[in-house]
Amino acid sequence: MPRIVGLTGDGAAAEAMRQIDPDVVAAYPITPQTEIVERFAEFVAEGLVNTEFVAVESEHSALSACCGAAAAGARAITCTSSQGLALMHEILYIAAGNRLPMVLTNVNRTLSAPLNIHCDHSDSMGSRDSGWIQLYCENVQEVYDTVIQAVRIAEHPEVNLPVMLNLDGFVISHSMQPVELMDDAAVKEFVGPFRPVVDLLDFQNPIALGALVAPEFQFEHKYAQWRAMDSARGVIGEVGREFGEGTGRHYGLLDPYRLDDAAVVVVVMGSAAGTSRAVVDELRSSGVRAGLLRVRAFRPFPADEITAALEGREAVAVLDRAGTQGGEGGPLFTEVRAALYTRGVSLPVLGYIYGLGGRDVPPASLRRVFEHVRRAAATGKVDRAVNYLDLRGWK
Repeated sequence: MPRIVGLTGDGAAAEAMRQIDPDVVAAYPITPQTEIVERFAEFVAEGLVNTEFVAVESEHSALSACCGAAAAGARAITCTSSQGLALMHEILYIAAGNRLPMVLTNVNRTLSAPLNIHCDHSDSMGSRDSGWIQLYCENVQEVYDTVIQAVRIAEHPEVNLPVMLNLDGFVISHSMQPVELMDDAAVKEFVGPFRPVVDLLDFQNPIALGALVAPEFQFEHKYAQWRAMDSARGVIGEVGREFGEGTGRHYGLLDPYRLDDAAVVVVVMGSAAGTSRAVVDELRSSGVRAGLLRVRAFRPFPADEITAALEGREAVAVLDRAGTQGGEGGPLFTEVRAALYTRGVSLPVLGYIYGLGGRDVPPASLRRVFEHVRRAAATGKVDRAVNYLDLRGWK
């Protein structure tokens, strides 16, 4: 029977990994991800898993070891944060390009410099085009659920790509919340046995992996990757629905909240969605038709689904917990605006950069965002496309 326990986000990720019992975990500790590695190492020491745990000397080595394991037909999982993900950057492309399904739990933390150990999405957004599926979690329960689902998504025969799931550092990773755990046997049954497409140790069917590709074939190789990423849209929904049938917790590409008749909408990813829900409820009680659209899957980007959800609204604000140096707003904002424009949907879209380096996002700040969106809805115009929420000392 399912049971409810108190876990942090890191603890929930480690617990899901214990139940999955992967063949290989190679990882290096980095704040605020360290608890995942520590807790899983305890599971190994206690004999609760059969996993080969590889304590490596760097994050680059961690992902390299996982690539080697996956290429040899093993189910592999790793985890990291911030500078660790940046150090993995070279190998991210190798894992995706070689179509090696694995799972990476990234505990979001800002990239240096200046040195800061707190949350924003600059680390994962720096890797958004590396060929990895990216899922963003709102709370501890979703972290647990998504680690389990990520295995199925990565290993699906129409996908066969690595999955990066993201949770906000300290906000989720170190927050203790009630989590409903599945039975160990139910998790094993859900993820099923690993049936690798790539197996360098299958000597009856030898293959070459990571070989030099001439200009005549590189384009087609990358296109096959892109097609697999497109296929992941349906697979994420399929796996989320099946997971929901067994647990009552359903997941998809998006998580809409009070959108049916919403006139003004905030689009966000990660833990800030929780505060946004409370503000939406508050505004609804005063007669404002406010709504929220949480984006769970950033890669593959659900452009059609987002357009369908936002079409007919009076105005929209898109919140990014990461900026782009010299770009036209944050990554989520530019993608949402491009999706709407490409599909012929015209409405005021405001971009907000918020919460960098772990800065808190209280309800009062989100109320100001909604006030701005309502002004845009009233005028039909965007006075300033890129805004900086709670920025001090600048005009």
